[in-house]
Amino acid sequence: MYALRDKVIIVTGASSGIGLASARQFGSEGARVVMAARSFDRMQSLAPSVADSDHVLCVRCDVSREEDCRALVEAAVARWGRIDVLVNNAGVSMRAMFRDLDLAVLHRLMDVNYWGTVYCTKYALPYLLSSKGIVVGVTSIAGYSALPARTGYSSSKFAIRGFLDALRIEHLKDGLSVLVFAPGYTASNVRRSALAADGTPQGDTPLEEGRLMSAERCARLLSRSLHRRRSRTVVTPLGHASVWTRRLFPRLMDRLTFNYLSREAGSPFK
Repeated sequence: MYALRDKVIIVTGASSGIGLASARQFGSEGARVVMAARSFDRMQSLAPSVADSDHVLCVRCDVSREEDCRALVEAAVARWGRIDVLVNNAGVSMRAMFRDLDLAVLHRLMDVNYWGTVYCTKYALPYLLSSKGIVVGVTSIAGYSALPARTGYSSSKFAIRGFLDALRIEHLKDGLSVLVFAPGYTASNVRRSALAADGTPQGDTPLEEGRLMSAERCARLLSRSLHRRRSRTVVTPLGHASVWTRRLFPRLMDRLTFNYLSREAGSPFK
């Protein structure tokens, strides 16, 4: 069992949603938490809910900027001298048909979701190898079974999974654990801030957020996966069903996915 007490854990995208809930979960278990996000003032206001001032550090970081990711790692090491866990959680979504999409939206999603994971992992890796720690990528079921009208989102999540799976194999004998953590639909702000075809936030969510898995439960499941040093976690029953149906009956899954998403509020299929 991998205990989180006194471990130094970096969480990107820590100002809201799964990132904030995870930071709080790790703090409750006695970890030293490095919260990273663009919203520095918001993080500072939330830091007391994560841990006492000796166990939390807030770092302004836009993960799409390589220099910010390097500075994040340097700040964590300067404060505590080590890194034990890196949780690559920062991400952005989108919702538009590809035919209507400004390609700058795809660049933005890859910059934040994929390159943000690559940059942070690159600079944290020497310290994680030294501590025999854990790299986490918070991906999505969309990284296993593609979602229409989310071409950029699915592409970035598939890319993250491929990157982390390859990294795991490279370090199979080094004591490094690499976890691909795939939540299903979780209550968060990600759908409201999802980018429309022109790159502006869509503002509304097509789902009933109150009926979705809470970010707090998702964080507890992430913590459990860390304790067990798992390689892959698919969170929800629907997620498991989607992954296995995609593998066994791909054409059926295409039809099911189309029918399901065409019924959501404001579907771009209509």
